Amino acid sequence: MPRAPSAPSGFTYLGLLFFVALTAAALAALGQSWSTAAQRERERELEFRGEELARAIQSYAKVGGGAQPQYPRSLKDLLVDERAGKARHHLRRAYVDPFTGQADWVLVPEPSQPQAFSAVHSRSERPLLRQSRPDGQPLAKASDWVFQGRPEGATASSPSASAPLSDSQTSGSP
Repeated sequence: MPRAPSAPSGFTYLGLLFFVALTAAALAALGQSWSTAAQRERERELEFRGEELARAIQSYAKVGGGAQPQYPRSLKDLLVDERAGKARHHLRRAYVDPFTGQADWVLVPEPSQPQAFSAVHSRSERPLLRQSRPDGQPLAKASDWVFQGRPEGATASSPSASAPLSDSQTSGSP
């Protein structure tokens, strides 16, 4: 005599589908968390590298001496400053922008010296998780964060009103 099935079939299959759905949801949440952590790390790196560049610009301008500080014409000037007889290094290395992955910072011209720059910012238009700078100024995207390098006592002007230097001006050629 044929045996009748003792339990309805398909429950194992439904259980497996439920398990796969739960696993997919957990992995999606983990991926989102990982993405947010990576974004926060890029923002911390942007702040660190931007501040290093600002300190290097400030150091370069301070060493220039004179009544009006001299600002660098390219990032290479910060790596090796040969204005005095001995080479001086204001920056250890050419930092890459953590958002673009290249050392392609936008150089903000110094109003009193149009061929030189006194600030940098990222080229990235990527939105930031951070809503404001440490000084309280609002931020929306990476390129909004301008890192100003002015020696103490130098007059400040609005870096956002200045146009970025062209590629020919950033190459280091006069």
